[in-house]
Amino acid sequence: MSIIHGSWIVNAGQDYFFVWGQAWRSLVNETFSLNKSGDFIHPFSLQRSELLDRFPSHELEVGDLLNQSKWHTQLVGMPTIITESAQSKKVQPVFARNAVENESKLDLYLWEVKGFRLTIEETISLLQMLSLSALQSGTDYLAGDLRYWSHIYRWALDLIVRQKFLPGIEAKKSRKTSYRGVWQPLIDSEVDRVRLAKFTQALPEACLAYLDAEESQANTTEEGLLLRSLSLLLDARLRSWIDYNPHSYKDISIEPWLRSLSASSVLETNQSNVNRLTHALYSWTLPVSEYIVNRQNELGLNRYRVCFVLTPPIATQEDGQQPDWSLNYYLQALDNLDFIVDAGTIWQCSAEFLKIGDRTIENPQETLLKGLGLATRIYEPVRESLNQSQPISCTLDPIQVYEFIRAKVWQLRDNGLGVILPPGLTNDNSGQRLGIKMTASVSQRQGERLSLQSMLKYKLEIAVGDRTVSKTDFKKLLAQKSPIVEIDGQWIALQPADVRAAQAVLDQSNDQLDLSVEDALRLSTGDTKTLAKLPVVKFEPTGVLAGLLDNLSDDKSVEPVNKIKDFQGELRPYQAKGVGWLSFLNTWGLGACLADDMGLGKTIQLIGFLLNLKQQKLLKKPTLLVCPTSVINNWEREVKKFAPKLKTMIHHGNQREQGKSFAKTVKDQQLVITSYSLVHRDQKTLSSIDWQGIVLDEAQNIKNPSAKQSQAVREIPAGFRIALTGTPVENRLTELWSILDFLNPGFLGNRNFFQKRFAAPIEKYGDRESLNILRSLTQPFILRRLKTDQNIIQDLPEKQEMNVFCGLSAEQAELYQQLVDNSLEEIEDADGIKRRGLILTLLLRLKQLCNHPALLDKNQAQQAIVGTEHFGDRSGKLLRLEEMLEEIVDEGDRSLIFTQFAEWGKILKPYLSQKLKEEVMFLYGATPRETRQEMVDRFQNEPNGPKIFILSLKAGGTGLNLTRANHVFHVDRWWNPAVENQATDRAFRIGQQRNVQVHKFVCTGTLEERINDIIESKKELAEQTVGAGEQWLTDLDTGSLRNLLLLDRDAIIDD
Repeated sequence: MSIIHGSWIVNAGQDYFFVWGQAWRSLVNETFSLNKSGDFIHPFSLQRSELLDRFPSHELEVGDLLNQSKWHTQLVGMPTIITESAQSKKVQPVFARNAVENESKLDLYLWEVKGFRLTIEETISLLQMLSLSALQSGTDYLAGDLRYWSHIYRWALDLIVRQKFLPGIEAKKSRKTSYRGVWQPLIDSEVDRVRLAKFTQALPEACLAYLDAEESQANTTEEGLLLRSLSLLLDARLRSWIDYNPHSYKDISIEPWLRSLSASSVLETNQSNVNRLTHALYSWTLPVSEYIVNRQNELGLNRYRVCFVLTPPIATQEDGQQPDWSLNYYLQALDNLDFIVDAGTIWQCSAEFLKIGDRTIENPQETLLKGLGLATRIYEPVRESLNQSQPISCTLDPIQVYEFIRAKVWQLRDNGLGVILPPGLTNDNSGQRLGIKMTASVSQRQGERLSLQSMLKYKLEIAVGDRTVSKTDFKKLLAQKSPIVEIDGQWIALQPADVRAAQAVLDQSNDQLDLSVEDALRLSTGDTKTLAKLPVVKFEPTGVLAGLLDNLSDDKSVEPVNKIKDFQGELRPYQAKGVGWLSFLNTWGLGACLADDMGLGKTIQLIGFLLNLKQQKLLKKPTLLVCPTSVINNWEREVKKFAPKLKTMIHHGNQREQGKSFAKTVKDQQLVITSYSLVHRDQKTLSSIDWQGIVLDEAQNIKNPSAKQSQAVREIPAGFRIALTGTPVENRLTELWSILDFLNPGFLGNRNFFQKRFAAPIEKYGDRESLNILRSLTQPFILRRLKTDQNIIQDLPEKQEMNVFCGLSAEQAELYQQLVDNSLEEIEDADGIKRRGLILTLLLRLKQLCNHPALLDKNQAQQAIVGTEHFGDRSGKLLRLEEMLEEIVDEGDRSLIFTQFAEWGKILKPYLSQKLKEEVMFLYGATPRETRQEMVDRFQNEPNGPKIFILSLKAGGTGLNLTRANHVFHVDRWWNPAVENQATDRAFRIGQQRNVQVHKFVCTGTLEERINDIIESKKELAEQTVGAGEQWLTDLDTGSLRNLLLLDRDAIIDD
């Protein structure tokens, strides 16, 4: 795993950006003794070529940029474990990802790291390429410090767009003082002050850990480092955009200064001109001088600003007219906005200091006048009040108050002035605005099934907050003929558009709205905020609609289904909850996505759901289950095991029925299982059936909505729709849309709408509001439980063992039959040791064949033909292994894969690495001892290290501690439970803190399935009866052996 860092170094006037990286390495044989002189180069620090190689994996075009930058050595304070003894003092570096685990033992120690030293121009080029989110690709990712400065760069751009900058002069101190023109950020608006506080608090501590030979960056404050960096970025960005054209000015000092504000920053003029410019700039910027970032990387020291408090009249005049309002002047503390001092008190204090409690205000009158002078440029009534010698307020009529609130408040705040409004008039308080109160229930005809399209009965009322406004009350408000009115002690602004809309609602002259359950769901999630052109201030669902929305917003209230007739087994509590959840959504005709982690039993929850329908006599028509070809046999086995009375048929293979024949056969079935590839090919046949429901297993197979199989499943008519997947989103949000649009067509809009409304804002710009709305919209239809959830862990056994049944490809089946036929002839004519040898050889070859046909041909295996297009399709086991590992890797889990055949491991390693874009390790007998230990160390300790570890059963089955794995695969079987358990215990042993899932692969229709059945049927005696592996098979007579090896043609998986 690699982590790429970057931060500003602003020491001794040498401002530059430093980019470096670190990658975990095993330090088993390395020590760092402090008895030696000099600084250590950090062992995790990436070399130049390594660092350059990391960026392409992020798809960032920065290779050429960094190649031109200076390679630099930097001192950095890094987390370190320091150990002392009588003889020595040693330091041990700690990788960044492991620092939290060792926090109590850590010290900061100075290490040398090497990286690229970027100029300000190169830094801008880099930062504008970076995403605002945590880019992750493979095992590399951008650290928080580098991403932080990407956010600051965006802030600098935002300041430029809003023209929040001013020109100035800055002294450059060296042997001889020189000057330069400079662009300075103006942090005067409330928005930017909030940003400054948040960004200062969020600045990663690592940014203060950089040192150079002259000065410690640790002496820089968080705010100082932030403001200096912001100034550098803003100044450089503006210079790059300014193309200066010389002009003639009366004052000859102006032209050199303006030139120095462009690409050439040097101010070429004499000291006298510099002094004149400095004085002029001081006078010009005096009203906002407190908000300009100065050379010391600080804002002004005065922490008080002018604040305007809008005060309503005490009572209405006798003639019914609204009296004037008062806009009072105060000074407000920036560090505590509740602390304000009125202008009257300030004018009474003629001293330089005004002391109130434990606070001291410097130059209070000067600060007040400076702020009022700034406000005169924005608001005329303030200018008029300055005709008074000691202004304390100005008066506004109701029309002026409305205009002030609508147009001037934001301008004053944007210029660093405070404004306090009565609660009902604040812009962020939509509750104190004319709005809609809606009461709704479901309109349901007798025998009609409820759905998202079911129509609502509703009542619309005008409201202000919690107060309902009757038609009479509304007329009284309008009679005041004022845009600002009082209701129950609360002031509200009557916007003309709101008044017209409210009038239409009260007169019932607005068009009657056709509102459905879907609209109610959107209202409850916040996706819909207005009705009848007014904001919805209150939404009250009643009856069954209230129950539906409550259950959709909180799946904990759904009743579990525990007792299911004909279900052979016992559901765990969370599985009973899943069956109840599927049943609840089915009642309302809503599509459901069951997205539990692998191993939590999505299959048996679906089986339980179907049996529950049957138990309630609701399963009147067949249900279509679509799954990958590789798991058809697994589904068939699971249904037979848990629901033997559920009438099931497989629609697959060359002999499958079509047209009328299929329609006739399927009438007597309750579950029909087919594959994604056949859904498109047999679409006409499948679409002719009136299905009770359609279920998609591994629903990520329709993540591409343009694919033929994705379009085909959408067009099959069905009563309910269910998707089963462990990864509802793998790369893009459009994958989530594709699944949800299958389940509930149109609910998230069409694809283009979804892309503009949600995908682009969330993925490109990190829009959290859109993300929260999308989460609220999709959460009711997705049930996802993780193995790490506390309420799930207590339901799970420490070790789950499960058989994974895989079919044979047509090629495997043909070779299997040939091997059996040819070998049995030889075996029948042999006896004694020769016969035993022939049988064991046959068993070995058949096991190799069940893995992959390439293993039968040494030349094929040695040539490592994994790069061929259809290599994976030639083996049912490999196809299923690839699918399962893809989901496991996406979940961040780790896997051990055991095989008896080194040649198979040698093939699997490059194949899986290429397919999954993951590093895969392989340990077998020929692995050197040092390499073996390094592999184990990486798997166990490297943060985000290799997630897949292949081991030969003999070399890796004993003596290793690999407790970081929580999945164990036995892709080929030893048929000796003791040996397999011993291998499994590499992961399931002391130190394992997570549930371990053991996946035992079995090829159906072959000797593997029959031997597995024998072992399963004699579980308690298995180790005694088959403890010697395959030796017992050599004692079978030829007839028994033939029955054991017989190939079941139904197990072939070719479509």
